[in-house]
Amino acid sequence: MNIVDSSGWLAYFADEPNAPHFLAPLSDTVSLVVPTVTIYEVFKVVLRESGEKEALQAVVAMKKGKVVDLTAPLAITASKLSLEQKLPMADSIILATAKEFEATIWTQDSDFMHIGGVKYFPKNIDQ
Repeated sequence: MNIVDSSGWLAYFADEPNAPHFLAPLSDTVSLVVPTVTIYEVFKVVLRESGEKEALQAVVAMKKGKVVDLTAPLAITASKLSLEQKLPMADSIILATAKEFEATIWTQDSDFMHIGGVKYFPKNIDQ
């Protein structure tokens, strides 16, 4: 199972230099897990930068994977992980979801850089 975090989705949609790193997990929709918090983050950025039509198109693409809602047990696990790993809320929800589904996280987010089970691709600072 795979989770592409918001930074990966955004790199893919914007065809940034790291976009090819995310092509394999995004193409394998059967193994793709999509935490609802990533839909929130991606929709917000695409809406701000490109408009509602494009943001809705992004959501349609994201919904091809298995969308996972934030449940109370998942929120509790995420809270613990946030404190243990010193992660922001959204990242801790993504990590908790990955642990629940035994998924690999694919990301450009440096908050995940030293966490096991993560495929981290440093973002090019020239972007």
